[in-house]
Amino acid sequence: MPTDYGEETVPLSEHEQRILAELEESLSQQDPTFADRVANETVYRQAGRQCKWAAATFVLGLVELIALYSVSVPLGLIGVGIMFSSAVIIDRNLRKMGRASWHDITRSLHDEERSGAEGGIETAVHDAREWFRTRFNRGEE
Repeated sequence: MPTDYGEETVPLSEHEQRILAELEESLSQQDPTFADRVANETVYRQAGRQCKWAAATFVLGLVELIALYSVSVPLGLIGVGIMFSSAVIIDRNLRKMGRASWHDITRSLHDEERSGAEGGIETAVHDAREWFRTRFNRGEE
């Protein structure tokens, strides 16, 4: 499985597919709860869950900042640190969800005969732009 969305995937041989199927079957027999969780878990679900927890932590950091800043500045700054850490976690997970979404969009728009820079969302946008140019420039000529 590729680690980056830009890498090409290579189909598995029959032997590799058989080994993978045996591993999946063994996993589902040994730990069905884990196998079900892995099968149903998506990037969106995991990143969304982490964003929810980070948002709750951000609110707790804000409450700590408001409640403790008047008592002690260092304790209030701890709240700011909690808020900053939560914001970083939210940002990273939103970027992860966006990158996965962009990959899904471009993968669905790729034509089989096109590859690389010739296919994907860029071509769809370019084609739409050209259609609008020809459509609206027709009356001026």
